[in-house]
Amino acid sequence: MAGAYQIEFANRQRAVRVALPALKRAARAVLSDERVARAEISVALVDDAEMQALNQAYLGHDYPTDVISFLLDSDLPDPLDPCVTARPRRRGAGQVLEGEILLGAEYAVAEATALGWETASELTLYLVHGLLHLCGYDDLSPAEKRIMRRRERELLAQLGIEARYRKARPAP
Repeated sequence: MAGAYQIEFANRQRAVRVALPALKRAARAVLSDERVARAEISVALVDDAEMQALNQAYLGHDYPTDVISFLLDSDLPDPLDPCVTARPRRRGAGQVLEGEILLGAEYAVAEATALGWETASELTLYLVHGLLHLCGYDDLSPAEKRIMRRRERELLAQLGIEARYRKARPAP
């Protein structure tokens, strides 16, 4: 399945040194566990200034944030495809995805420091979160947020990371 995933990274920040091969492996693991059929994903690591500008331009929020994802194209799966009908059900099962994910590197440094864990783990959490959004998960309602958080914890555990969370930083 891993050959069906094209994942490109761009590092447009200087706040933190990033192990891109580890993030790429994490992305492939998430897509595979979600049973995504094929994917073309671009991931950019950006600083707070760029993240704030993008957050303002696309979401109307004038502050930096952790992650923003854009689903550019998606083909829904054949409902009879075995990867769709297999248990446990995954929202990404059988999908063909094209998307972009922006990871806030400076934001990750601040959050990782506050949570007492590695910046790399925080960035991996952001990547997992963004990929789950592309697969069809959301966190807009309390029930959906619980489902998404549970899935994040499962995927991070598979990557050897114990998830850490805190309430979102208030907007400036």
